Amino acid sequence: MATIGEELVSRFESEQQKAVLNILFTSNWLRNGQTLLLTPYGISIQQYNILRILRGAKGERMNMHSVKERMIDRAPNATRLTDKLLAKGLVERERCDQDRRVVYIRIAEKGLDLLKELDAAMKDHWATMHARMPEADAVVVNRALDALRG
Repeated sequence: MATIGEELVSRFESEQQKAVLNILFTSNWLRNGQTLLLTPYGISIQQYNILRILRGAKGERMNMHSVKERMIDRAPNATRLTDKLLAKGLVERERCDQDRRVVYIRIAEKGLDLLKELDAAMKDHWATMHARMPEADAVVVNRALDALRG
């Protein structure tokens, strides 16, 4: 695989600049791989993330605020994304009896079935990604990223 300098046909002012641009470039590369995998299923990466969060609730309902807090990409349009999942029958929605502004959602059986179908494809996808980086390197990368976020 080409280095970041070769990919971007660029030189960098510092190793720190190179690292940050490499993170951004690699993040997009990983995201594109997931997008290609999810496209045939008709859902986006953010919708997949919402479904996984709801599956983790083990059938319990969650309010939208809690869902947004757990998202990897905290999209301001999570409600719109959820509306699309609702239209596909992948989630169910109900309003709070005490406060009609509060909306609860939970994963529907159809959503669980879709995730079961996606689990194998995602497992294979991530196994390919994991094989490219030894565990010792992953530990170093994780420490560096945690330090970057401070």
